[in-house]
Amino acid sequence: MASLQDQLSGLVYSTEQGDLCPACREAKADCRCDEIADNQRLAELDGIVRIRRETAGRKGKGVTTISGIPLPEAELKKLAASLKKRCGTGGALKDHVIEIQGDQRETLRTLLEAQGFKVKLAGG
Repeated sequence: MASLQDQLSGLVYSTEQGDLCPACREAKADCRCDEIADNQRLAELDGIVRIRRETAGRKGKGVTTISGIPLPEAELKKLAASLKKRCGTGGALKDHVIEIQGDQRETLRTLLEAQGFKVKLAGG
């Protein structure tokens, strides 16, 4: 880990380029850190979409989570929106995991299999 002196001495704004990315020190407009991180995430996936029902940390309310979808971030947002619309419920996209309110496992399984994904029901 870099020392405190190294962390504080880095340039964060330039009048020539504007805001700078803290990771690569490129201008925010030219930064490719998100694209590289997304490509790394996609390379680590095994191609199996896992659907599970979770209640932990949600005050007993159940949600269905979908993880392992091999799509870039922009397409993942579109997929989450279409799945929420088809189920008629709310949900969210958090850390590349789609959360759909309620127990929607079977509905989501048929929808994702129709789109060509290999789906596995995980957990209880």
